[in-house]
Amino acid sequence: MGKMQENKLADGKEFGFWEKEVNYVRTLYVACDDPAASDDNDGSINAPFKTIQAAADVAEPGTHILIAPGTYRECVSPKKGGDGPESMICYEAKEPGTVIIKASEEIHDFEKSEGWRLWGYGAPSVTVTPKVWCHHLDPDMFRGYNPFCAVNILHDRLFIEYDKTDMTPYLNRRGMIFCDGKPLKQVALYNQLSTAEGTYWVEANGQTVHFRLPGDADPADHDIEITVREQCFAPKTPFLSYIKVKGLVCAHAAMGAPVPQRGSISAFRGHHWVIEDCTVDWANAVGIDIGNECWHHDFDPNQTVGHSVIRRCHIKDAGVCGIAGLFATHMLIEDNVIEGTGWQKMELSWEAGAIKLHNSVDGMIRRNIFKTTYRADHLWLDCGNINNRITQNLFLDGIEQREAIFIECTREGINLIDNNIFWNVEGRFDPKKIKFEPGSSGWYKLVEDDTINGYAVYGEGTDRLQVVNNFIGKCRAYAYYAKPVPFRLSPGDRGGTSRDAKMINNVIYDCGVGGICFPTKDNAAEGNAYVKQSKGGDLRIMYPAPEVCLDLKSWREFYGFDMTGCEGWFDFEVDTEKLTLKIKKSAMMPFRFGPAAPDRYVTDPKELKKVAGDPRVKLDILGNERQGEDVIPGPFAELEFDKVYSIDPRVVKTK
Repeated sequence: MGKMQENKLADGKEFGFWEKEVNYVRTLYVACDDPAASDDNDGSINAPFKTIQAAADVAEPGTHILIAPGTYRECVSPKKGGDGPESMICYEAKEPGTVIIKASEEIHDFEKSEGWRLWGYGAPSVTVTPKVWCHHLDPDMFRGYNPFCAVNILHDRLFIEYDKTDMTPYLNRRGMIFCDGKPLKQVALYNQLSTAEGTYWVEANGQTVHFRLPGDADPADHDIEITVREQCFAPKTPFLSYIKVKGLVCAHAAMGAPVPQRGSISAFRGHHWVIEDCTVDWANAVGIDIGNECWHHDFDPNQTVGHSVIRRCHIKDAGVCGIAGLFATHMLIEDNVIEGTGWQKMELSWEAGAIKLHNSVDGMIRRNIFKTTYRADHLWLDCGNINNRITQNLFLDGIEQREAIFIECTREGINLIDNNIFWNVEGRFDPKKIKFEPGSSGWYKLVEDDTINGYAVYGEGTDRLQVVNNFIGKCRAYAYYAKPVPFRLSPGDRGGTSRDAKMINNVIYDCGVGGICFPTKDNAAEGNAYVKQSKGGDLRIMYPAPEVCLDLKSWREFYGFDMTGCEGWFDFEVDTEKLTLKIKKSAMMPFRFGPAAPDRYVTDPKELKKVAGDPRVKLDILGNERQGEDVIPGPFAELEFDKVYSIDPRVVKTK
């Protein structure tokens, strides 16, 4: 028997599942490495096509395209979509993970780079001369799109705050170079090749590349690939729908940074797509797009956008955004691993996140694993988000990350964040701006320096957020932080006041500045367990000025918050590689003035006081049923010392 699943949305109603079993009326076969394969064949099992595109050209609704293992260097552009849930067109790998669609080509002709200065103009002097090679790009490889000629940033540049932004990654070229499957790092000037191995530089006209391999190796001894196509799987005609993409690996796509949102796998404004068991590897900007692509398009309010499924995919090393969706409603995003997002360092582009959705309505985001997202959010819901449920996910190791979840500019309906684990949100700030405060000089200030951030959940101009039964540990600043942004209130029900948030039954552990920071008292906190939150005054209400800094006792006394909450003193250990959690006894209790208060802290997780459960949250993070109406805080049905808990929430596929 598999794990039980949470199927209710934030409003308590069932998520509308639309998938049905498809009885395909025709099967087409593709096998690039079969000697008998040809695009002139009929696509039968004994006469397969050589390219996937040949099958896409003739596929009708109800067609199943079965693809044999191999490397396919093409961009697949479906010509038609299906007619409905029972008559989809399916592109499926015969063996999952063995069909590799690459937007790159191999190159073989190299010569030593000459005629360019490695020294001077700021380049450091070195004792060993680097071995730099060059390659003249073959125009026939590019077929109308040369990513080495185009910079990352696209036409919408209104977001740029030039005084805050290092423009280097925005103005880098989109083209990438890979050595034995690993990317080289682009530099802006030729002489910067002298500063590091594993780098490359593009000449002004985009026709020649110069590169230096790790260990100053000879490229003739390695597999060198360059990106030549924008995408791997993407229709050229918008609005194609009812398409399934299953078990494919899509790599090395060289699109520009959003917007437009153009993924390695792209629904190109279509709806009712299923993208499952796929791998997306090293996209220059976007892994998968499933929305309306761009807010500059004409938009018909009756147009269907979204209603798609992204399931059991592995999205690795997307430069800016793992999954992007504009106006993508009724999305089911489940059981995916999204890691390494954000290496382009383009977090000020407004579109950086492992998942970035705009105007998400009735969405279910569950059982996903977010890891090592770099200078970007794990999940960003931007503007007008209604009735979404974010449940049973792992948000791990946010590197230089301002927040794990960002819910922005939302005033209608509710959104529920429950049964998740947040661990290690590092914060994104300039340590040099933090003032040095010797001795006790910092003890008596009331307002904290807002230079430091690092939040599990951040609401900006967002009302009615509900954060229930989560474990939140090791945030650089707060577990929950929100603020109103007056200028975001505008016609069209956009923007809120950051009121009526509910922080219910969470375990908050060792967050650096504090546990909760509400903008006003017009919010609620109940049943939370504050474990190793001993800094004093770490429960905050910012307005009206002056800010109030409270402990649990005054939090209760003056605001009526957390009347059933408690404080704990023990330790959590999370292994983000093995996906395990363990609770251990703390070596020593906190220092305090005056007589000891032995009953202040719960020192054994088994003794956590049960609190009133949320009727929507019947299961824990692992799909175990919670018993009774009263539950312990956090995402587990039970907790005890020294037990190693698997925290992998994914439902393993069974045949």
